This record gives sequence, structure tokens and C-alpha cells, in this order.
Amino acid sequence: MNTLSRRNLLCAVGGAALLRGRLDAAGDPWSRLPEILKRIQPPKFPNRKFEITRYGAKEGGTIDNTEAFRKAIDAAAAAGGGHVTVPEGVFLTGAIHLKSNINLVVPKGATVKFNPDTRLYPIVLTRFEGLECMNWSPFIYALDQTNIAITGGGTLDGQAGCEHWWPWSGKAGCGTSPGNQRKARTALGEMAEKGVPVEQRVFGEGGYLRPMFVQPYRCTNVMIEGITITNSPMYEMHPVLCRNFIARGVTVSSHGPNNDGCDPESSVDVLLDGCTFDTGDDCIAIKSGRNADGRRLNRPSENIIVQNCDMKDGHGGVTMGSECSGNIRYVFAQDCRMDSPNLDRVLRFKDNAMRGGIIEHVYMRNVKVGQVARAALDVDFYYEEGNKGGFTPIVRDVEMVNVAVAKCQNAWSLRGFQNAPIRDIRLRNCTFVNAERPSVTENVEGLSLENVTVNGKPVTA
Repeated sequence: MNTLSRRNLLCAVGGAALLRGRLDAAGDPWSRLPEILKRIQPPKFPNRKFEITRYGAKEGGTIDNTEAFRKAIDAAAAAGGGHVTVPEGVFLTGAIHLKSNINLVVPKGATVKFNPDTRLYPIVLTRFEGLECMNWSPFIYALDQTNIAITGGGTLDGQAGCEHWWPWSGKAGCGTSPGNQRKARTALGEMAEKGVPVEQRVFGEGGYLRPMFVQPYRCTNVMIEGITITNSPMYEMHPVLCRNFIARGVTVSSHGPNNDGCDPESSVDVLLDGCTFDTGDDCIAIKSGRNADGRRLNRPSENIIVQNCDMKDGHGGVTMGSECSGNIRYVFAQDCRMDSPNLDRVLRFKDNAMRGGIIEHVYMRNVKVGQVARAALDVDFYYEEGNKGGFTPIVRDVEMVNVAVAKCQNAWSLRGFQNAPIRDIRLRNCTFVNAERPSVTENVEGLSLENVTVNGKPVTA
């Protein structure tokens, strides 16, 4: 039977009406989009070409070309920027470090494979699960650079799998490893809580903390376009503390542990447009740092636009958290398609009393969903540590409009705390068909349902 659970239900119709009045007075939240999009512009590059074969690169996938990539990038940087190009074929390399005003071009027919030899990935400043540290370099990395891009129709292959990288996650069922990340992950968390300086949080050899695939760090004007990314050790695209980031027409296909498709973290003015995600974890996970480290930096993710994307396998289509201690606000998702028995949720929020943080002003519209395995809308304050912590999680002002779901476990699952209810959740013109279980509404203030049907029956708050 499609009725709302009354357990700890704090749904106030009068409060919802007041909220609607405030929103009408303030105007349509989507009216912010043109101004945000106006600021998000692709970088431009000098019309100079630096083909890696001119600097000693050899095709075939067996000869390491790390030095050739470095020489080509250095030459382009010395000239004031340009296009570092990869010809057709397979080229093996270690870490690629981009510099300002450089576009790495990997055209159709070209594949860049990343060598699993950890010696080719120097220790750099990075973020691992929301915590700053010194660890193996991401496969493609940039620190404090401006105007960088990766474009073309080619492929970036991380060669991660049950032989390399994935066993370090500590999860059973994928290969063997002399060690895994558990000890180092715990140590990093303790260092962050104690305020150990980041330069002293050194891992790398023996730590087993997997590197990210593409990570621009504190960069401005970044674009990834037309590339296919596969077989990643961990997150595929991970812009950290960036401004003006574009991922357009990117295909992500990687089903390993923590293989999120794109994780904008503490980043501002982000556009994810026309991408396809088929992942082993969240398709898109918006983050802002974990626990004390997130609060130390205090840098929110804001003005995030997701549009025209396809989500296949994954834990969530568009997800907030769980690393959200620096706050997340103004997220817009529109005109996307989601469909897979292995896609768990449409719109997902992960938070708890260890993370805290504020997640607010999240809007989704015009999304068509074939099927998801769990709740279409999921807000969960009991994620991982749950209520074991002293920081109040806040989720408020969330709206889904014109979302059609053909199959799900339940239409929504909203689980707040009694002392920290979820606030101002609005569903309008939404249909949920073949919902197997009743929706869950625990500790929610201001749930508004307008023209919402579950299994063909109208539902009201």
C-alpha cells in the first residue's frame, strides 16, 4: 500500500504553504542558471602543437613514455602554452602533470594507458576521501594551474583491476595484495582530527591509499571533453578547490571500488554536460571535505550544474556527500536519463553527525528514470557513523519537479534525526510506478507533495 510512514512524521502542511509563499516571493531558483552558465567558460589555448612523439614517445603500450609526456608539456609551457597531442595508437605512461595554458589532446584512435608501477607517481598534495594528505600523484594532475584541458575522442585507461590498485581497497572478492588501505585510512583520519599539518600526513609506499584518476587541485578554468575514462583506481574526475570546471561529453566506464564518475569537491561554478556514467560507485558525488578537515578548509561546493547526462550503473545518479563538512549549496540537475537495475538511487544525500555541514538549495527537474534498485529520493542522516557525533547534519530546500520513475524500491526514503529534522522537501509533478514498498518519512519538517502519484495513486503530505 502506497501510504506515508507516520513514524516520527513532522510534515506540516501549513509550514509547507509558508515555504511555498517564500519561494514565490523570492522567485524561481532556476533563474540563477543563466548567470552561473555565463561565468562557466571553456579555456582557450595558443595555436601551437607539441606532439609527444617529437619528444621520444613510442607507441605500442609496452614502453614507458612518462619522460616524453613531461618534455612535451615543459616545451609547451616554455612557449606560453598550446596543445600537447597524442597520435593514434597506444601509449604507456606514468603520472602526467599539466601546466597552465596546456590542452592535452587524446584524439579518437589514441589510448593513453597508465603504468601500474607506483614509482612513476610522485608524492603530491592530494585529497583522499575528503582529507588532505601527501600521497601518490593522481594519474593526471595539476596544482595551482590556470587554463588546462583534456580533449579529444580518445581513451584514458587506468589499467586498474583485480591485479592492480583495486585490491588495496580492502574489499573482498578482487585479487590479493600484500596490504590494504585500512591502516593508513584510519591513521589519516586521526591525523586530520588532531590537526597534524598536511605536509606531515605523508603516505605513498606501504600506505595503499589509491590515487585518483584526473585531479585538478586549486585550479581555474579546467575542461575535460569528449574523453572516455576507464579502469580507474578510485574517483575518475575529482576537481578539488577549483573554479570554473567543465566536463562535457565524457564517458566514464569503471566498476571498481570507490569508482565515482565525477566528484566536484569544494569547487565553484561546475558544469557536467552530456556525460555518460557507468560506475562502481556514485555516478556524480558532490563533496566538500570530511569532518575536522572539511571544517578547517571551510570551502563549500556551490553552483554545480548537471545536465543532459546518462546514468547507468552506480550507487546514486546525483549524490551529495558523504564528505560534506564544508557545505554544499546550489546544485541544479536537469534533463538527465537514468536506468539500470544496478543504479541504486536517483537523487541521494549522505550525511551524519560526524560530518555535519549544510546541504541546501538542491533542485532537480525533467529527469526520466527507467529503474533504480532503491529509493528514488534518498536523504540519510544515518550513513556510516549515524548519530555518533557532535555536528548537526542539515539538509534543506530540496526540490524534484517532473521526475518520472518506472520502477523503484520506494519513491523516497527521508531519515532525519529527531533533533535535526530534514526540512523543506518538495516534489511536484512526479510519478513513481512499480514502487515495491511504502515511502519512508522520518523526522521531516515541511514535506510538500503536489501532483505526485505512486503506483497510480495520488499521494499527499
